Amino acid sequence: MSRKRATLIGFSAVLMWALLAVLTIGTAPVPPLQLNAICFAIGGAIGLVWMARGAGFGALRGVGWKVYAAGTLGLFGYHFLYFTAFRLAPYAETGLIAYLWPLFIVLLSGLLPGERLRALHVVGALIAFAGAALILLRGGADWQAGAVPGMALAFVCAVTWAVYSVASRRFGTVPSEAVTVYCLATAVLSLGAHLTLETTVWPGETSGWVSVALLGLGPVGLAFFTWDVGMKRGDIQILGVASYAAPLLSTLALIVSGRAEATPVLLVSAAMITGGAALAARASLR
Repeated sequence: MSRKRATLIGFSAVLMWALLAVLTIGTAPVPPLQLNAICFAIGGAIGLVWMARGAGFGALRGVGWKVYAAGTLGLFGYHFLYFTAFRLAPYAETGLIAYLWPLFIVLLSGLLPGERLRALHVVGALIAFAGAALILLRGGADWQAGAVPGMALAFVCAVTWAVYSVASRRFGTVPSEAVTVYCLATAVLSLGAHLTLETTVWPGETSGWVSVALLGLGPVGLAFFTWDVGMKRGDIQILGVASYAAPLLSTLALIVSGRAEATPVLLVSAAMITGGAALAARASLR
């Protein structure tokens, strides 16, 4: 596979993740852990088919349990926090807070051996955080109870995904087929937690079932495999910069679908979070 093709495959994950918020909203009132279990079961099934038609199950030989544990906890933790946040807080604002993860990846990467934080990293972080603060100040008394805790969960989920992504650099030689195990293990873990902590609720309409299926097939399924291919075989710098478009694309998707209103404050916040992350990325490229 050529480097250019792998980069394009990796970029498809960014496009799929731009629809994560819209599809998550459409799955209501399915509880978060149940949704986790269903979506990752679909994602795991995609991986099984991919391995059967490609490298085979022998590709998983030699992968240690620490790799599987880290991958499973990363996927389980991020999506449980993400789905829960969207059940509590306003859609567009929650999505923007959750999409602080590209910025956190840049900041955390600057602390790795051989890397360092530059002035542009700090400036970019301040701009993005100002965009997030604008979201919080804009809400005020108009928000329902649970909105602020929901956004706090979105913030934690952004940190979770950034830590997982940066830590995954240690596993650069692990085959992409290992993502199948992450998905299946996350589905089993989520199912057990759901049966213990939640009441089972199924989508009430056909559109809800469609949203669940598309979520499992795309943003919570195929996207992990295409992103892994891009990270390991494509141009990481180009993909890193492309990921900073995710918060803006996600916000536009919410507006186009009628899930959010294109208010000036929302658009300015989206531009600040996206621009701040891109500025920090520029520092890394230098």
